[in-house]
Amino acid sequence: MGSATIERGVGEGGAFSHEALFYQGEQDFVDRVGAFLKESVQAREPILVVVSARKVDLLRSMLGRDAGAVRFADMADVGHNPARIIDAWQGFVGEHAASGRPFRGVGEPIWATRSAEELVECERHEALLNLAFAGAPAWQLVCPYDTETLPPAVIEEACRNHPVLDDGARRVSPAYREAAVIPAFDEPLPDPPVRPREFPFVAGDTLEPLRRFVGHQADVFGLPPSRRNDLVFSANEVATNSLVHGGGRGLLRMWPTEGAVVCEIRDQGCIEDPLVGRKRPSLEDTSGLGLWLANQLCDLVQVRSSPEGSAVRVHVSKL
Repeated sequence: MGSATIERGVGEGGAFSHEALFYQGEQDFVDRVGAFLKESVQAREPILVVVSARKVDLLRSMLGRDAGAVRFADMADVGHNPARIIDAWQGFVGEHAASGRPFRGVGEPIWATRSAEELVECERHEALLNLAFAGAPAWQLVCPYDTETLPPAVIEEACRNHPVLDDGARRVSPAYREAAVIPAFDEPLPDPPVRPREFPFVAGDTLEPLRRFVGHQADVFGLPPSRRNDLVFSANEVATNSLVHGGGRGLLRMWPTEGAVVCEIRDQGCIEDPLVGRKRPSLEDTSGLGLWLANQLCDLVQVRSSPEGSAVRVHVSKL
């Protein structure tokens, strides 16, 4: 069965529109994304572009005087941890939703040098965007993918998470998942490459011994003092969630990798919200605050859950 192609306007029908845009190399990126930006500028539609710093420079140069009508941000900052990106888009949507006018975004979270762990979380992010903004006001988000540098499996996954935008037409692959269908939340995380150090904890005990354990292991594994504090705080927040929502007990494990220190907490709870930690909690509902804070402090946070239990794995870089 082939793909279906339809014409698609920005936020047609008052709905959120989320498409992939495939390109081959830098010049094709500038040509294709630049055309999308020019449309936005001519229509006087607000637009936020979150791509690499180099691509920001290329697009600014192409737009010339019109570059001032476009807001740019560096994805290396915004999406260093992919779980932070939805929160950034929420802020942009919040600025413009009340206007009643269409607005646009361009976001490129996936590039060839992402680690395998980051890539998985980026692909989860792309799928979860459809859930996060289901029913949102009319806006269009386009996600560029470089078919020259990305492996075929990444492009195939992009077709599952997006319709594809090509010369103004929206092509829907048979593999496309609707917003209500999200990737499995219970896929196991890979085993640690070395034997981890372990620390069990239970309700009724203070978490001070856990914090000391995390701090000591961080020192042993070579984490700089500034990042050590980020890891200790994040581990404390995740462990607190385990005590409150995860059956009152948990197991913390730590190990080093070549460039980071990893801390994982497992418990018997079941996390039902796949967006937990990715959306900023409201003042009224702070149930996801601990994981949201961990995402702000850590370089990568992986969350997996099933009826048998949950695992939260946080990575903090040694750099």
